Amino acid sequence: MERPPSPPPATGPAVVAPVRWWRTWWRSLSPTRQDRFAALAPLAAVLMFLAAIVAAFWYLRMEEGEREQEALKRDVEYAQQRVRLRLLERQEQIMRIARDLSNQDLERADFVARAEGLISQYPELQAISWIDDRRRIRASHAAPTVTSGQLRVAGEVLRNGDTADTFSLARDLQQPVYAQPNGTEGETAPLLQLQVPLAAQGKFTGVVLAEYSIDSLLRYGTPTEVLARYAVTMLDGHDQVLAGSALTPRSASGLLPWTARANEYEVPVSPVGNGLVLRAQAYRTSLGVVGSGLFWLVGTLSAMTAWLLIATWRHTRRRMQAQQALVAETNFRRAMENSILTGMRALDMQGRITYVNAAFCQMTGWNEADLVGQSPPYTYWPESDHEALHAKLRDELSGKVTLGGFQVRVKRKSGTLFDARLYVSPLIDAHGHQTGWMTSMTDITEPNRVREQLSASHERFTIVLESLDASVSVAPLGSEELLFANKLYRQWFGSQTGGHLQLVAQAGVLPSTTASARGMDDEDGLMGLPTDPLTSARSENAEIYLPDLGKWLEVRSRYLNWVDGRLAQMVIATDITPRRQAEEQAARQAERAQSVSRLITMGEMASSVAHELNQPLTAISNYCSGMVSRIESGQITEEALLSALQKTAHQAQRAGQIIQRIRAFVKRSEPNRALADVHTMVSEAVELADIELRRHNVRLTHYVAARLPQVMADTILIEQVLVNLMKNGAESIEHAQRPPPRRSVELRVVPRQVEGREVIEFTVQDTGKGLAPEVLEHLFEAFFSTKQEGMGMGLNLCRSIVESHQGRMQAENLYNGPEVTGCRFSFWLPLAQPADATTNSVANASHPRTPA
Repeated sequence: MERPPSPPPATGPAVVAPVRWWRTWWRSLSPTRQDRFAALAPLAAVLMFLAAIVAAFWYLRMEEGEREQEALKRDVEYAQQRVRLRLLERQEQIMRIARDLSNQDLERADFVARAEGLISQYPELQAISWIDDRRRIRASHAAPTVTSGQLRVAGEVLRNGDTADTFSLARDLQQPVYAQPNGTEGETAPLLQLQVPLAAQGKFTGVVLAEYSIDSLLRYGTPTEVLARYAVTMLDGHDQVLAGSALTPRSASGLLPWTARANEYEVPVSPVGNGLVLRAQAYRTSLGVVGSGLFWLVGTLSAMTAWLLIATWRHTRRRMQAQQALVAETNFRRAMENSILTGMRALDMQGRITYVNAAFCQMTGWNEADLVGQSPPYTYWPESDHEALHAKLRDELSGKVTLGGFQVRVKRKSGTLFDARLYVSPLIDAHGHQTGWMTSMTDITEPNRVREQLSASHERFTIVLESLDASVSVAPLGSEELLFANKLYRQWFGSQTGGHLQLVAQAGVLPSTTASARGMDDEDGLMGLPTDPLTSARSENAEIYLPDLGKWLEVRSRYLNWVDGRLAQMVIATDITPRRQAEEQAARQAERAQSVSRLITMGEMASSVAHELNQPLTAISNYCSGMVSRIESGQITEEALLSALQKTAHQAQRAGQIIQRIRAFVKRSEPNRALADVHTMVSEAVELADIELRRHNVRLTHYVAARLPQVMADTILIEQVLVNLMKNGAESIEHAQRPPPRRSVELRVVPRQVEGREVIEFTVQDTGKGLAPEVLEHLFEAFFSTKQEGMGMGLNLCRSIVESHQGRMQAENLYNGPEVTGCRFSFWLPLAQPADATTNSVANASHPRTPA
């Protein structure tokens, strides 16, 4: 396959546009090569289709996974709430028993009876014991399912272990405590313990110990629909399964790797806390091999489609000869379709009739044999109109076709006349030559009669309102029909209802009931409108502006009953443009001032580019000079040379970015801002400025506060501001001829609060001779400079950049008594707002910064 040649190099204004170049290259190819390239189009389309199918399968799978995860999370949280409520209910019942014991309202027999009732009613309760302050079991009752090793006998003393430790914790905290023994006391099934302390007159008297079956708590506390959909388990703090059955790990399949991961979610059970966790694992619901087989089926069908498309294209080329024979007939049919499909008549270039259809014969009363072959004057021409019709025919044959058609009178075979409208289209053969004219004819006698009657009625109705200097229009509510429009309305809006509806919409005089009812298909659009109050209400006034007319209008609206009983709305619009011109004069002056300011900014661009590009170009020159010197002296390693070359390339990229960003800054009202890290910006600026400062033998120190928040800024522009300020400081020190100990520039970046706003302040301080008072007044003006070769654009552009970031810049001299010891430039940028934090991070990733 032939590849297109490389495009011509960019040479400023002489660069050829890409589209124009590609068109020229395509035309330079031979037809055979064009066909060869065109043959790849179906294959490329099918490949794109395959890619879309793969992406669709992947996206649908991801969407399905997210939905399953959300459903699992919702169901697990619902089950956790059910278990939590069940635990809180049992805790409340145990606390009632503890309260009665503390008040000495229960005897041992009563305690056993109430414990037996609770255990028999709630299957998750396995045992309830009364333990005094000496850890002796006063009374206890257990469910029949409790093993002998888990029974607590009255008179027994708690042994050292988890239960005893929990007893001590409940005594110290004086509040209910949940715990789960780790099996050191001989339990064969995991139990959950709740110890509620007893207190009589503020003195600890023991606890009520309730023991739960975790398996029963899971079985009866978890909703059945959750247990049916998921494998639900209870786990302790060490991820050991206490109740339920977990799913076994799935083995990954080669075609569907995501099937190896089980969809699961877990939450701690309150009020127990992290010691008891509820986990649910979704059963496998993916399509497995079926989904993969469907994908490969679609891929196979796509490949077959590509083959069929290529075969069809080849077959189409062989059929081109046969299709050309049909071009003449197709053009003839197309000419008929372009005209009105009523009476059809075809003429040759000499005006002889060559074809008429049945509708034309029916209109005139003559048959096809009588008409075909006739030359003018035709038999259906009235004798009195021969001269006019001959003129029309000459215009028609000479190509003077009226787009909207023309009206003539036609004579029937019976001698009667009727009005007709004719539309003419040229007939083109297969070779592109005109062979005649096709004419369509429509009988407009009845429409003309109706139009005349309506015109007379309308004239009588509007004779009074036509002379008004206000636009008057009437339209029924809920309809787009225009009932009436006077002369001024037609001059402004034509004879359509759009102007009326536009006035009603902009003036805001349309009843809200109508607007809401109009959107309902099964109800009347005028439903709920009180006819009597509307027709008797006073008119509503509003002032609106119509850009199409360039006029200010005072709109008044009133509701009335039309002659046919419909509720209509009359709108009267009066031209009040002269009155509003004085009010708009100030706005136009402001717009002119903005335009002049924009032109000034565009004028500044040419000189600012040269000024700003000097910095990265100087850095490139310094890097190159340093590499040449070290290579000549043989004191450079391959790693150092590679690092220097990377920095040189980085500065060249920065030079291009400077041109692009400055041009974009001048063109747009806002810079290309994104979330930016302050430390990174300062590091980039210090690295670039340090070269210039070392050339002037100036020491650079910088301090950046730790953990600074991000700002919304264009990093390239802010770095240029910092570099420009540090470079100006070094030049000021050089001009002041300070001794080496006093040749330093300091950069500080710290958080500040300005006018109640949190900002980041950047300060550049030098030890130069400062600024004269007359210089401070004009420091940030365009084309003002204290340097002999300065262009006066640097500080002006810096301030424009800072202000475009909603910041402020200022300058001041530093004094030691009456002596000026330096100058300090400072500016601040506001912190990124919470809404800015959602800015797409892809914008930053699309322009990665090369490390220096």
